[in-house]
Amino acid sequence: MFRKLIVPAILSASLLGLAGCGYSPGQRALSGGAIGAGGGAIIGAATGMGAGTGALIGAGAGALTGAATTHNQLNLGN
Repeated sequence: MFRKLIVPAILSASLLGLAGCGYSPGQRALSGGAIGAGGGAIIGAATGMGAGTGALIGAGAGALTGAATTHNQLNLGN
């Protein structure tokens, strides 16, 4: 049970961290929403909530995170 929950949680946290990619708020919101939808679908399916519901929640969270960050806040180097 623990592994069933922890793996999707770690995966979605790492995907959500990439939501800040892009230079304009629109680009980051779009990429964050797409990444969040994928991670949310995985978590939703793993927890029994449903992939569609998880994707909707993940897309919203990813889009908000992407739009709220700047490209200077996430620096992966050159």
